[in-house]
Amino acid sequence: MYRTNTCGELRLADAGKRVTLAGWVQRVRKMGGMTFVDLRDRYGITQLVFSEEADKDLCEAAGHLGREYCIQVEGTVSERQSRNPKMETGDIELLVDRMTTLSSSVTPPFTIEENTDGGDELRMKYRYLDLRRACVRKNLELRHRMTILIRNFLDSRDFIEVETPILIGSTPEGARDFVVPSRMNPGQFYALPQSPQTLKQLLMVAGFDRYFQIAKCFRDEDLRADRQPEFTQIDCEMSFVDQEDVIGIFEDMCRMLFREVRGVELPAKLRQMTWHEAMSRYGSDKPDLRFGMEFVELKDTFAGKGSFAVFNDAAYIGGICVPGCANYSRKQMDELTDFVKRPQVGAKGLVYIKYNADGTVKSSIDKFYTPEVLAEVKEAMGAKDGDLVLILSGDKPNKTRVQLCTLRLEMGDRLGLRDKNKFECLWIVDFPLFEWSDEEQRLMATHHPFTMPNPDDIPLLDEHPEQVRAKAYDFVCNGVEVGGGSLRIHDSQLQEKMFGILGFTQERAEAQFGFLMNAFKYGAPPHAGLAFGLDRFVSIMAGLDSIRDCIAFPKNNSGRDVMLDAPSELAPQQLEELQIKVDVRQE
Repeated sequence: MYRTNTCGELRLADAGKRVTLAGWVQRVRKMGGMTFVDLRDRYGITQLVFSEEADKDLCEAAGHLGREYCIQVEGTVSERQSRNPKMETGDIELLVDRMTTLSSSVTPPFTIEENTDGGDELRMKYRYLDLRRACVRKNLELRHRMTILIRNFLDSRDFIEVETPILIGSTPEGARDFVVPSRMNPGQFYALPQSPQTLKQLLMVAGFDRYFQIAKCFRDEDLRADRQPEFTQIDCEMSFVDQEDVIGIFEDMCRMLFREVRGVELPAKLRQMTWHEAMSRYGSDKPDLRFGMEFVELKDTFAGKGSFAVFNDAAYIGGICVPGCANYSRKQMDELTDFVKRPQVGAKGLVYIKYNADGTVKSSIDKFYTPEVLAEVKEAMGAKDGDLVLILSGDKPNKTRVQLCTLRLEMGDRLGLRDKNKFECLWIVDFPLFEWSDEEQRLMATHHPFTMPNPDDIPLLDEHPEQVRAKAYDFVCNGVEVGGGSLRIHDSQLQEKMFGILGFTQERAEAQFGFLMNAFKYGAPPHAGLAFGLDRFVSIMAGLDSIRDCIAFPKNNSGRDVMLDAPSELAPQQLEELQIKVDVRQE
């Protein structure tokens, strides 16, 4: 055996015991005739002691150890004279009398410590070293624990785990597919699944009334902090259920996870908010409820009462009240104005009103409106003396609300109101079934083509499909969409109508989804499903801003694996076998 114990388990009760440890050298310190080595493995750190008095050669050898050398040591556990309360093993040390170097190491490109000096790209290139850092390792241990809890919970609710294929047919409705050429079928391609959507619906037709899978999914889309080209879903589907059944079960699952992982007790019943309410009050279908600053629409308040042309011509005017910030300086206001003008936000400008603590009012529009009008705004906003009101306007209400949402979140960050140890969860329901795509110049499915319309709105499908609500639901936590799902269409005729509204010809619908439509002819049960983003869920539990550090080997912002140098070109022989010719267009 290379070790009898790990570097994280020895305690004062083990004093006098002879043990063998193995791990990596964290640091070496020489003090007179003593050499101290911190030995690290996955479980923790133990301090090793080498003494010239006991063994001069061994002590000298220990002094020449480099960082990240992999070594094995034997010795006796002893009570530590200078205890370290910050270490779990801080009450003991190991008096070493034998050492074997298992593997030497070149100097690592960054320090293997919590506060490392390595940048993102460097750490991703040497990810196997980055994973030795305790803070990164703990994220993967958390991920492991959560998947075990999820599997056990779903098993207790009669769900069966079924693996679905990774090589499937392309269904380009939605995000772009990653495609895989078939050598045995020249000119034809598989696609990697964006989700197991149609396959899990087929499992419902097959009678597996409760399915789940920890599923790998792939989307060829631009990346953000919470997105990767490959990601993992907690993918679920159920038969003979309605919307509240699904919400109830997965609310229980989330409640269990927060209790077990974070020691947080969610409310017995989570709040539900309609999509229209969320957009009206927060400008987002994933509102962060950890702080206030709800939107107040001000078009009626300003209507016909001043000469500010921007407001007079606007279709929407909305504001947020920032408590206690009337003392913001001119420099701070200029920073906020520049912030909303960034291309990522897209506003043309920012209006402010300072309701100062002494009762005076200072505004960027006070020359256009009387003090009485500004007093009306104060009342409408629910502002108090000392508060700052920030206002945006525009000719497209929802677009302006989204811009105001970005400003609201920025103020929440600046004021430290988005506490990562506070959790506010809710369900967003009653999404629009369709959304208009300027790029495609047609209606697109807000979620996917298999989402059930609200039965009350089905008569609107023919004449006013844009008004139809979906039987869909998203689970939102702290402003992040963690999961979502819907009731599915299980009637062939209704599914055909849905395809027609989305612009599918009968031939195209048959080619892409004929297998599903045909299956519905054989007694398809009413069914519904939901998928949580495991990466996002873990990152929220870990208090991370990005999902990268809860994925073992993530891609960078360009979708590249800088460690494996992927994607890469194929050798000419491989291309010939696949009967593929590459013609890269120069940008």
